[in-house]
Amino acid sequence: MAALAGAPWVRIRVFPEVAPPLLRHSSKYFTNRRVSDFCRIRNFSVSASSISDNGKNATEGVVRVRFAPSPTGNLHVGGARTALFNYLFARSKGGKFVLRIEDTDLERSTKESEEAVLRDLSWLGLDWDEGPGIGGDYGPYRQSERNLLYKQYAEKLLETGDVYRCFCSSEELEKMKEIAKLKNLPPVYSGKWANATDEEVEEELAKGTPYTYRFRVPKEGSLKINDLIRGEVSWNLDTLGDFVIMRSNGQPVYNFCVTVDDATMAISHVIRAEEHLPNTLRQALIYKSLGFPMPNFAHVSLILAPDRSKLSKRHGATSVGQFREMGYLPQGMVNYLALLGWGDGTENEFFNLEQLVEKFSIGRVNKSGAIFDSTKLRWMNGQHLRALPSEELTKLVGGRWKSTGMLTVSEGTFIEEAVQLLKDGIDLVPDSDKLLSNLLSYPLHDTLTSPEAKPVLGDNLSDFSANLIAAYDSGELLSALEGGHAGWQKWVKSFGKSLKRKGKSLFMPLRVLLTGKLHGPDMGASVVLLHKAEICGVVAPQAEFVSLNERFNMLRQLDWEALTKDPPLVEATTTASN
Repeated sequence: MAALAGAPWVRIRVFPEVAPPLLRHSSKYFTNRRVSDFCRIRNFSVSASSISDNGKNATEGVVRVRFAPSPTGNLHVGGARTALFNYLFARSKGGKFVLRIEDTDLERSTKESEEAVLRDLSWLGLDWDEGPGIGGDYGPYRQSERNLLYKQYAEKLLETGDVYRCFCSSEELEKMKEIAKLKNLPPVYSGKWANATDEEVEEELAKGTPYTYRFRVPKEGSLKINDLIRGEVSWNLDTLGDFVIMRSNGQPVYNFCVTVDDATMAISHVIRAEEHLPNTLRQALIYKSLGFPMPNFAHVSLILAPDRSKLSKRHGATSVGQFREMGYLPQGMVNYLALLGWGDGTENEFFNLEQLVEKFSIGRVNKSGAIFDSTKLRWMNGQHLRALPSEELTKLVGGRWKSTGMLTVSEGTFIEEAVQLLKDGIDLVPDSDKLLSNLLSYPLHDTLTSPEAKPVLGDNLSDFSANLIAAYDSGELLSALEGGHAGWQKWVKSFGKSLKRKGKSLFMPLRVLLTGKLHGPDMGASVVLLHKAEICGVVAPQAEFVSLNERFNMLRQLDWEALTKDPPLVEATTTASN
């Protein structure tokens, strides 16, 4: 048994079934082995034991994590959650949060996508310590700018025999897959060029035959890691086969880039999505062969749709940019994403970013998939929206009303009071459009002809309306509204006393006649606002505002006899059928 050299927080052991004498005495055997030595080992296993999430990189004295998106599209909510968990872990440990752009897919990577990802991360408040736009001691931070580094390490592996040149054509590789399929075997490389002589290699090089670099994988053995979220995870090596680390065009393969990058950037903890779990096997072999210490691994479960399938575009909005455009707040998004698979052990669900940093522990991340519930996200966004300082909320909503053309201004007392009146119904800023439109509208006829209004009509509503019109025409009501909410309350009390009405018999007919609706926000505040809207002229024509003056003109023209008549038999039957 031999312990390989590595970082103090990771122990990598090789357990050969039949080990050469050299292996029993020196851990340098694996870092300096030649091809012939490598092939003499019949069976071994690699075990990586990681510290708990409160540990630090002993060599650097600091936790270093990274988020490494590919700029091939928008930032998915799953990626945003991974970035968030990395950020929270780093901040909670006083460590560094590194942003690295994995743009080796030259055909699909775009500058626009990279900019969108950076913009979304900044919008969420996930500021990185090192990366694009900031720099750092471990740059460059785009894989496309690190090709020379990858080639240097690939050549190092070629020299030690861990990697060999493979001259197989695409046709040959396809044929190997077909043969393996017929034999019900995994589609692994047959190893045709694994033991080629120097002469055979030189002959192909002289002919200019394209070649890849393949990593030499032991035929037997296993890898075992202690995942910080999933616990012990192991793989057998016999299903892997020798894999490519450098393509024939000189471009490095993902697993090789990632390993070199994480090692040379001194990443202590790799927190990523569970779909990367199978990559750990290849990466661990590369770490070992290059003599790099293994980082701690933590694989976060996928975010699932309500039907428990992987969340995708067919389920609606899935990117951070889409949610931002829909009116979500970064505070609401961050809070909700944190709760997808994590909790602080209490029933509390309301956190800001600072509180999440204080509470976060990787040990409390659940290894089962989290369901993305858009209804709960909307609710949580509403909680954060209403928790904003009044000035900030008013600025957001007022700006929205002006930008949509409903109002001619974005600030003022009307907007301040309207926001306070309507905010309980606003979960997303765009919700405020419908609420304001509803406040300004007057669907009196539709309300009075609805079945729900029948009890109100039957309560002598026509006489009530006549008294209300008289109060308006005399200036009594308008004078009361000039006094604001206090003036309204005083007038209502007096008006109810004169009609010998109170409670529902007073307020329901008042609501119907003044607002044109059976339900809505506080009636007194609504009527006071309607009066202000009429006299201050802040409502744009396209908002279709019906002023109090226009409402009373409509009341004067109502045919109460027609409204109180029973509907014709055919109409009544149709209504009942519907």
